[in-house]
Amino acid sequence: MTFPYLPRPTELPLDPRQSLPTMYDLPFEDPEEDGLPDTFHIDQPQLLEFTFLPPNWDENQVFTATNLYLYYDVAHSRWYKRPNWFAAVGVSRLYEGHDMRFSYVIWQEQVSPFVVVELLSPGTEDEDFGRTMQRQGRPPTKWQVYEQILQVPYYFVFSRHTDELQAFHLINGRYQSVELTCGQLLIPELQLRLGLWQGDYKGMNRLWLRWFTADGELILSPSERAILAERQVIESQQKVIEFQQQVSEFQQQLSESQKQVIAAQEKAERLAARLRELGIEPD
Repeated sequence: MTFPYLPRPTELPLDPRQSLPTMYDLPFEDPEEDGLPDTFHIDQPQLLEFTFLPPNWDENQVFTATNLYLYYDVAHSRWYKRPNWFAAVGVSRLYEGHDMRFSYVIWQEQVSPFVVVELLSPGTEDEDFGRTMQRQGRPPTKWQVYEQILQVPYYFVFSRHTDELQAFHLINGRYQSVELTCGQLLIPELQLRLGLWQGDYKGMNRLWLRWFTADGELILSPSERAILAERQVIESQQKVIEFQQQVSEFQQQLSESQKQVIAAQEKAERLAARLRELGIEPD
């Protein structure tokens, strides 16, 4: 299928890295665009970022972003999408190894996101699920960009209203719906699982989207690791106190045994002395 926004090969610049706008040139916010709909759209991506730790990738070659402008078309350098959360691997965590990003510019980075997560909001469902059509003269839809232009391997859509997670895997250039196993999907290339977890985060107990190890073990956030470390310290201190109490009890028992031994020795000595008075050698 051909889209009208795609330029002919002869129209493409010879070297987009040199001729097209860079991260510093492109806008990283739009005053006319609506703000984030609720705090869930802040907390949930943050939890994904904190727990995205693929063991087979160097942390300096992993980049994650929340609601960052993603520029994708060399022929229309001002067109962008803004995923709720995405992760790219095999690209420097810092822009060109030294700067924080204003946006993610695909012709500069030359690495597409590997995972994209969209959080459903009122009015975005049709576009998130690819049910909207591109309007004449307008940018392509979100689904078109992720599937056909960037070819993002894994695309997830999560609704906080229904607690439903839907996963799509790019197979032969098209997204195929993937069935979850116990609410999780294994991503072998990352040695991670993405799935649902019922628990407390930032004081809110609900169903959250989280990363797990390939074996299904929950990856803890920094705050959870701190709580766990504090709990382990308290448990260790309690064990030390219990050990000290056991040592004290043993010392008391040893002292009591020593007293009994001394008393027995004194009694034996008195008995031996009495026997000698009677002319009997105790030995």
